[in-house]
Amino acid sequence: MTERRKLERIDVDEVAYMFGDGASSRCRVLNMSEHGAAIELPSKRFVNSTFKLMLEKGRTVYSCRLIWSDDNRIGVSFE
Repeated sequence: MTERRKLERIDVDEVAYMFGDGASSRCRVLNMSEHGAAIELPSKRFVNSTFKLMLEKGRTVYSCRLIWSDDNRIGVSFE
């Protein structure tokens, strides 16, 4: 498969929190670049098309747009 990303993603394996619409949930960021990330969810579930993501280490917050989902993993772009 041809790589379509503009920048290579770096493996990070960091705990993070997704939040929006008054709810939050813990997740794990598997890899990321300055444009987006791959995220592993604790279980397969519905994810809003836009949400905030906060990395536990450093408390950095990103505005995210859902790009793809596959079982309990999602890919997002940073807005």
